[in-house]
Amino acid sequence: MAGERLVVLSPAPTANGDLHLGHLAGPFLAADVCRRYAEATGREALFGTGMHFTQNYIVTAARRLGVTPEGLREESAAQVAETLAALAVRVDGFACLEDRFVKMVLRFHERLHALGKLKLRAVKFPYSTRSGQYLMDAYVRGGCPFCLADGNSGLCESCGHPIEPGELLSPRSALDPDEPVELREAEILVFSPEEYRAELTEFFAARRAGMRPHMAQLIDEMLARPLPDFPVTQPGSFGIPAPFPETPGQVFYAHMEGMPWSMCTTALAAERRGAVLAADDELWAAGSGTQVVYFMGLDATYPFAVVGTAMLLALGGYVLPDRFVTNDFYELANDKFSTSRAHVVSGRELAGEVPRDLIRFHLASTSPEFQRTDFTRGALERVTETRLVGPWNRVAEKVDAWVGRELPVSERSRAAAGRVLERFAAAYGVDGFSMTAAAFTLAEQLGRLDGWEPGEHDAGDFCHEVDVLLRCAGPILVDLAEALPDRTIPARAAATTVTPRRLPRLDGAVPS
Repeated sequence: MAGERLVVLSPAPTANGDLHLGHLAGPFLAADVCRRYAEATGREALFGTGMHFTQNYIVTAARRLGVTPEGLREESAAQVAETLAALAVRVDGFACLEDRFVKMVLRFHERLHALGKLKLRAVKFPYSTRSGQYLMDAYVRGGCPFCLADGNSGLCESCGHPIEPGELLSPRSALDPDEPVELREAEILVFSPEEYRAELTEFFAARRAGMRPHMAQLIDEMLARPLPDFPVTQPGSFGIPAPFPETPGQVFYAHMEGMPWSMCTTALAAERRGAVLAADDELWAAGSGTQVVYFMGLDATYPFAVVGTAMLLALGGYVLPDRFVTNDFYELANDKFSTSRAHVVSGRELAGEVPRDLIRFHLASTSPEFQRTDFTRGALERVTETRLVGPWNRVAEKVDAWVGRELPVSERSRAAAGRVLERFAAAYGVDGFSMTAAAFTLAEQLGRLDGWEPGEHDAGDFCHEVDVLLRCAGPILVDLAEALPDRTIPARAAATTVTPRRLPRLDGAVPS
């Protein structure tokens, strides 16, 4: 597996605002850390994301803000790119709504249509009699028929199940809550993942060991009943126009763009690295040597893991995703991040106040990998000072005493460093990836070195193990690792001598 090309993808956020810390602590920082580790161990790795320009959440956000949808999505894309750069999340391929992407969406679904994989079906939608508009996703709210949580149709944020608009409990217009709503049928094209039940069951069984518990539970719940059809087209005007004669005037459902979007951002990433591709989906071809790993919120499971995989099976000739690394919600002061309620902390704004290595370490330490976790500024200040800044600066000061001297490294130290490399490899590796485990190992080993008082007899061992730890910390502490002339993470510790350099210090977070 190590010789394969690694493609790391984070599903594009909706272009209705900037990224907040909840986004960053979930898929985006994790994807960046995973890619950085792969590169540091000598593997080709590409990271792709972008912006989702066709979800109607953009329309409702623009209406609330008093701006145009087009203006909002362009501004959001610029903000997100700036925020990712501010937190040193390096994206190789950033896909938006350009002609190339639109053409890929059209080609992908036209192939499915030509194979008879898209079926015409009458579906019930909440309908506004006053505006004459079918209501779906951001336009309608109601109760989830699975977990009863209040939310929009499409995908339930709380439980992750897909929700047809007509299945919402007590639906009401999100555009005008007093507007009368009735159910009305419309014929749309759908894709049926149920036709691939046997293949999907085998696919998820083979990957179960790599799933986090909530995704495994969600997949079990979904496979316990017939997999619902998923819309390909919808009766609306915001989105990419669908060319199919059965559904004149309709647009593609935004959540059905996931697979062609994944291929587009992969191609953009490879070309940015200098590749010349014969086709936009070349790196997704079976036998191409590509391993695909998604980092995503739990609510992206159905469109990407279930429906997306089924579409690849329907078309044939493609690699299938190898891993889906999911996360739960990251909260702010024990409440959901909410742009509409101004209950947010922007990664870009925080990076203007706090060194980004501290932010990356704290987000890694508190990442919502298995359950909801919480961010407060006070916790960031306390945790980074006691577990990172103080210990590191004391360790770096000890190294200063030996700068420029060639020091011997013992077999004992090589063995200890080898164990450290193994612990980080277990945390960073695709099969069991965990930022929290990597951050814990970093703090644990830093604490060990902080308690070491090196002398003439073991100064080489101390400086050697500091060097190995800093290399392993590099995927998280990107600025601190710049002090290393070579940031390669070796497969094993083999140094017999070490010549220490002066190491930079970390600035602490200024109390809020």
